[in-house]
Amino acid sequence: MCDTLVAVGSATVDGTTIFGKNSDRPYGEVQNLIYIPRKEHSEDKVKCTYIEIPQVPETYAVILCQPYWMWGAEMGANEYGVVIGNEAVYTKEPDGPPALLGMDLLRLGLERGKTARAALDTITALLEEFGQGGGCSADDPSWTYHNSFLIADAKEAWVLETAGKWWIAERVINGVRNISNGLSIRTKYDLTAEGLIDYAIEKGYWDSSRPFDFAKAFSWGNVPDEPSSFSREGRCRFLLEMSKGTMTPQIMMDILRDHDAGVCMHGGFRSTASMVSRIEIKNEFTIHWFTGTPNPCQSFFKPLFFAETHELPSQLKATLDPDPKTLWWAHEFVKEKSSKQLEKTLESLEKKYLKIVRELLDYPERTEQRKSLFQDAFHEEWSFYQQILKTK
Repeated sequence: MCDTLVAVGSATVDGTTIFGKNSDRPYGEVQNLIYIPRKEHSEDKVKCTYIEIPQVPETYAVILCQPYWMWGAEMGANEYGVVIGNEAVYTKEPDGPPALLGMDLLRLGLERGKTARAALDTITALLEEFGQGGGCSADDPSWTYHNSFLIADAKEAWVLETAGKWWIAERVINGVRNISNGLSIRTKYDLTAEGLIDYAIEKGYWDSSRPFDFAKAFSWGNVPDEPSSFSREGRCRFLLEMSKGTMTPQIMMDILRDHDAGVCMHGGFRSTASMVSRIEIKNEFTIHWFTGTPNPCQSFFKPLFFAETHELPSQLKATLDPDPKTLWWAHEFVKEKSSKQLEKTLESLEKKYLKIVRELLDYPERTEQRKSLFQDAFHEEWSFYQQILKTK
């Protein structure tokens, strides 16, 4: 359960690409923020969550929002300003044996793609060769699904949707687009797996007398002509359309915090991490915001200029052990102790750092301040947690 959104070109206030995602996962599943530097590889294979695949000579630097137990990631960015988020989808194609998870494909796309299109090509090639499959929860190996992806860079975005080894893609060069947990590509598309339509007709998924509709052909269950306004997909679409032409990172954060239809999800599944990106052609000014904590309505989007990033604080890595020396668990303990104070303090910090980001974009010579920005934001949040927890 997730929501991924993008605004491209004239849909944003300044012509940049603005991307956002809430990663909705089981309530107790810790999700970490990790940085992996650019690497050269001499080994022949790389071990993903379930299977090994051939390694490439070099992988790019990435920042990933990663469920603690898997190799892949729910969302992330690479050093070239490519961002990806994925969604669980359920299709008529049978689930295969353990293979590549959608989250593995996401990480591989970021590690190997310098552009959104290159990341898409990486994912589709690996999907066709190795397939997708395997348990998508540490606690429930029977939970399996296929995947859709929203892939973006400074120039364009791609929606990539899959059913087994089959796939279709829609290019977005201007406007807004979002995906949730259902196939959404209809009769408008730009790329497909070779033989996709013939296969759908052969399987009886589609009638050749009608224009091909991927969502209706491959979805498990009925597909309405338009998503319900009471669904997360419909709500996100409405909010994106309302902000078209004025989209900013702050507006994207507000959308991810929306509780109508459960965009900011609470309950047995919840929004376990959130991400917003502002991507521009000058990559040194591309900036990402990460919560590193559950529920954006109770979290602080901390800004990070990727071009200046080297290491992340060790407190960002947590396990299922309730350790207050990690950001995830410190946030949970403070929320339990004083949720109103938490929300008020983090809202104030976020406003402060949004203002700092605007100033840094106006004064590009402030390299050192850009470099330390994420650390500064993290330490202010961390100091607040420690102050509250020491009163226990």
